[in-house]
Amino acid sequence: MAGIFNLDFGGIIKGVGGIIDDLHTSDEEKLKASLQEKAMDVELAKGQIDVNKTEAAHRNMFIAGWRPALGWCGALAIGYKFLLYPLIVWAWVFLQGQGWVPMDLSAPPSVDAGELYPIIMGMLGLGGMRSLEKIKRVTK
Repeated sequence: MAGIFNLDFGGIIKGVGGIIDDLHTSDEEKLKASLQEKAMDVELAKGQIDVNKTEAAHRNMFIAGWRPALGWCGALAIGYKFLLYPLIVWAWVFLQGQGWVPMDLSAPPSVDAGELYPIIMGMLGLGGMRSLEKIKRVTK
């Protein structure tokens, strides 16, 4: 029976205290962790900027031209969806009314550019930020 009551209460208390300490984080520790995370984000962004500069300066169109290609694809998709397609539908209905296009033939399909909008908005946002930098004469 003596073996049951020979517990190491000091070790148990240290263990429980360690668990509580791990679960509780002070404001100073939270701030320090947040600052370290932000510093890592800044370093990552700097690295991405360096990659962007290298890509943009490259002579090969398939390396330097992918961003402009995305921009032109977005511009063409928006141009078709909001400018050309409504004119096509109007002309289609007009031509069906004139008897030049069969009534059972439907107009060409519209483009679903929903997946493209986040890319375009991101590019416009970055372009706007760069324009602001140029206005403020920021070179680096």
